[in-house]
Amino acid sequence: MDQLLAMRVFRAIVDAGGFSAAAERLGVSHSTVSRQLKQLESEMGVQLLHRNTRRLALTDAGERYHGYCVDILSRIDAMNEAMTGDGQHLAGPLRVTVPLAIGTLELQDWLPAFRALYPDIRLDLSCNDQFFDLVGAGFDVALRISAAPLADSSLMARVLAASDMVLVASPAYIDAHGMPASPAELAAHQLLAFSGAPQTLTLTDVRGQAEQVAMRGMLTTDAITALHASALAGAGIAAFTERTARTDLARGGLVRVLPQYHAGTSHYYALYPQTRHLAPRARAFIDFMATHYRMGGD
Repeated sequence: MDQLLAMRVFRAIVDAGGFSAAAERLGVSHSTVSRQLKQLESEMGVQLLHRNTRRLALTDAGERYHGYCVDILSRIDAMNEAMTGDGQHLAGPLRVTVPLAIGTLELQDWLPAFRALYPDIRLDLSCNDQFFDLVGAGFDVALRISAAPLADSSLMARVLAASDMVLVASPAYIDAHGMPASPAELAAHQLLAFSGAPQTLTLTDVRGQAEQVAMRGMLTTDAITALHASALAGAGIAAFTERTARTDLARGGLVRVLPQYHAGTSHYYALYPQTRHLAPRARAFIDFMATHYRMGGD
């Protein structure tokens, strides 16, 4: 049995969530995938997957073996990349998960330049604001935006940028409802809330006096894109990072609300498993995004 092939097949089954999807990803037949798994379990003398007609689930042994496969195969792939042309030419797949703000609202600011610099990297981009198991889902890198320090010690985190939070609304909303002059006046306005962020915002004036504002209003959504569209449509006042709102502020689609108050700072992070050797493709993506934000994100 080809041990490396069997490991790649097993990892593909887990990452793809099934035999058929794994076979399609690897470009082989369903029977080949099934046979490789049976041989692998027989040789090791353990069951790696619970399988029925509806779904697959890892056994305890399978969970451990999948972790070994991810680590070993990533190291082998990184070695092959580094030895080919001294690692100067990067090619192949790269699985990245990013928040909707980065993957949709900011996409035009960074993707064209990345594609021009690395045309042979096949970027598999998942846009999702939810936190999940990075290794288990088979991602190489995750980008996340958070106002609080990240607590997951199983991941390595690199800070890419910091961005102030800003309150914004459309000019049409301000014309209809007026511009609040103080945090206390926000209670009389339509507030738009993102369920993935703290529901209480701290606004600090130039003297350092802080006031708490509950961002509960007529709309709460778990998609930053829906929150953004609602603000542009004049539904109310929302809080975004300055980077997310920058283009609309420059174009006049949104205006600052209470600009004399500081609304806190969020950080942009790149996350990757600490047990996995960071492949050159992943490192190139992280370095690119760090440079992108360092240069102003334009």
